[in-house]
Amino acid sequence: MTGATDPVLPDPVLPGPVPPGGRLLAGAAGACRTLAVLLLVAMSVLVVGQVLGRNLLDLGMPWADELARFCGVALVFLCVPLLALQGRHVAVELVPMALPAPARRWTGLVVELCILAFALFFLFGLYRFLGRAWKFATPTLGIPNWVFYAPAVVAMALLALVTLARLVALLRGETPPGSDQALP
Repeated sequence: MTGATDPVLPDPVLPGPVPPGGRLLAGAAGACRTLAVLLLVAMSVLVVGQVLGRNLLDLGMPWADELARFCGVALVFLCVPLLALQGRHVAVELVPMALPAPARRWTGLVVELCILAFALFFLFGLYRFLGRAWKFATPTLGIPNWVFYAPAVVAMALLALVTLARLVALLRGETPPGSDQALP
């Protein structure tokens, strides 16, 4: 039974202040995280199945290697938007922490602009690559390249949106989630 005195549980996807578009982005990033967890489970089962099949049944399963590789690469890409939204991506804070408060804010803006440029450059590169390679398929399973690279496209598009939301928050004078140490 729920009541008015029930504690409000913190949002596991988006703790702290919410950047513009944050709830929508948090939902998309949370869905990516869920899919990434399922891919991790699938990858684990595939690798264990491949080892057992090879060692116990003398059975080669090259398709399992290809699918496990897909799962591993896809889960890494799919976690990127969530990490960026929470401000938990890899960051070197030594320089920003040594700067005065106004310079830290400008450094944060430059960092977010660099991340946005990276995401857009990556998307452009995928667009150029898939423009030629979309019709080909993977060697063992025959997965079309556009399906194989779809997680990277989704992740980089979400990363660009997350970065835009963080930029808007910085320009409004707000501190995006995860930036509380590096920004005033």
